[in-house]
Amino acid sequence: MSKFNKKKSGDMPAVNTASLPDIVFMLLFFFMVATVMRQNSLMIENNLPFADQVEKLDKKDLVMYIYAGKPSENFKQYGTETKIQLNDKFADVKDIAAFIAAERADKREELVPFLTTALKVDSDANMGLIGDIKQELRKVNALKINYTTKKGSVLGRD
Repeated sequence: MSKFNKKKSGDMPAVNTASLPDIVFMLLFFFMVATVMRQNSLMIENNLPFADQVEKLDKKDLVMYIYAGKPSENFKQYGTETKIQLNDKFADVKDIAAFIAAERADKREELVPFLTTALKVDSDANMGLIGDIKQELRKVNALKINYTTKKGSVLGRD
């Protein structure tokens, strides 16, 4: 015959943890997909100018960014003149060739002809510096240039 055990009162059943790994991986996957990684932290003031005819770039991974503007409040020790920022550091015009070469080296060889240089220039920046940047880009044969702007009226009334 079988023996029946009486259930002891006050015992809590064990917690079922079988689905816990599924929940953890689902949360991990969600945060990996939803998180946007910041590429560069701006060290300059970047009040972009307005333009009324704007096109959106298709492939952002084929874009090299060159920032130009006055140093922001946290970087006033570098002066008040317009500076160039390449990635996360200030640079001179002569550093642009090395920057373009490094960006091209990071890409696959078949993608190099499709690389675009985007100039994110403050609306109050000195155009002489922008001309110097463009001359340096011509020297390294980086001829696809994009000016990043805000959409709106050129006069800034909209």
